[in-house]
Amino acid sequence: MADDEQTTPRRRRRARTNDSDPEQEKRAARDEGGEQEPDEREPDEQQSDEQEPAADADARPDDGDQEESAVPAAAAARRAAQHVADFTGRRPENVISIERRDGDWQVGVEVVETHRIPDTTDVLAIYEVRLDRGGRLLSYRRTRRYARGQLDKECR
Repeated sequence: MADDEQTTPRRRRRARTNDSDPEQEKRAARDEGGEQEPDEREPDEQQSDEQEPAADADARPDDGDQEESAVPAAAAARRAAQHVADFTGRRPENVISIERRDGDWQVGVEVVETHRIPDTTDVLAIYEVRLDRGGRLLSYRRTRRYARGQLDKECR
């Protein structure tokens, strides 16, 4: 058979673009590039794809400097409250503090541990939650229990 009879869609497209304007040729070239099989790519293209993951690995900060991947304070507070809810089975009342300490987040979460009538006699607790820069749980502990109506000594 003749070569013309066995033309591939790519060859037909190239033949059509020879009679078209430059803009159509650019579009056809872009379309053609997207339809290439991985083994039909030029060696330079294959090599650049293989190098991309290595470049990404170099772009990642090491453990000593992860500021780019740090979660914002609001997200850290939400995650800490969710962790307290998961561990205690109680709904967090408030996030009462959030602080960045040694690169980690330290969040104070207030929880109603016992509901009573009247509300002023509810028993509340404060949980301290530590999250790493990425928002993953490092530790949590209850630091205080008190009645809702109870004032701190420094508040009197």
